Amino acid sequence: MNSNLKGRNTAIILMHCPDQKGIVARVTKFLSENNGNIVYLEQHVDQQEKEFFMRIEWDMELFSIPQEKVADHFDTLIAKHYGMTWNIYFSNQVPRMALFVSKMSHCLFDILARYQAGEWNVHIPFIISNHPEMQPVAKQFGMEFHLFPVDAKNKREVEEKEIQLLKSTNINFVVLARYMQVLSEDFITQFPNKIINIHHSFLPAFPGAKPYHSAYERGVKIIGATSHYVTSDLDAGPIIEQDVAHINHTDTVKNLIRIGQDLEKIVLSRAVYAHLQRKILVYKNRTIIFN
Repeated sequence: MNSNLKGRNTAIILMHCPDQKGIVARVTKFLSENNGNIVYLEQHVDQQEKEFFMRIEWDMELFSIPQEKVADHFDTLIAKHYGMTWNIYFSNQVPRMALFVSKMSHCLFDILARYQAGEWNVHIPFIISNHPEMQPVAKQFGMEFHLFPVDAKNKREVEEKEIQLLKSTNINFVVLARYMQVLSEDFITQFPNKIINIHHSFLPAFPGAKPYHSAYERGVKIIGATSHYVTSDLDAGPIIEQDVAHINHTDTVKNLIRIGQDLEKIVLSRAVYAHLQRKILVYKNRTIIFN
């Protein structure tokens, strides 16, 4: 959302459709005719796919169409005509985010600190974990903590309980803040492009429990982190954010872990922020990230 409009309600539409003439003109005319003041507009055409992408945001203060009817009007007058895939969001509807974590705390602390500082327009009702280690952290931040121990025998049953909890509390999206469990396809299909994960960028070269040790032994020169939406294709979902750091022979395994964890938490937070700002459009297995 435009920082100059903080406290005001705006609407955001993310859309894509086959590229054709007149889309921008028709959408902006629709807003202008209904007294909508546009505060952001960015569009992109993928020349190879012949696909048009746009993000548009406008001030709802004087808009003549009631908020609850905007989607119907846009769909009838514009979206159907152009064959659009689209979503609309309103800044006065605060999204609800669930945090999943295992034993590592660096990403969790970073997210909760930003949340407590009021950096993000989001509500986090609770933390879910498969281990008890992070319960004191949840208590420190005044958060509910739900423990769901998982093993090979109860995985399906546990996921059903987790899904029930997420649905019953109207969770909009999930962030895996170093949650060391592979989610089933059944779980993922409940939240398409609504589960954000973070992992080190050694994958698939150095998988397993000690990737930094393996990387040290191989003498790698860069390490990194990747945040992406979760799909059933493990660690291969649409990429949201990435970053790298250069290292050399003087760095110990301890240094690699410290640098890597710093990257993980900042890359994950950037991805969550972009999601909250409604800056991400997913097309096939790629993302368009608007500025």
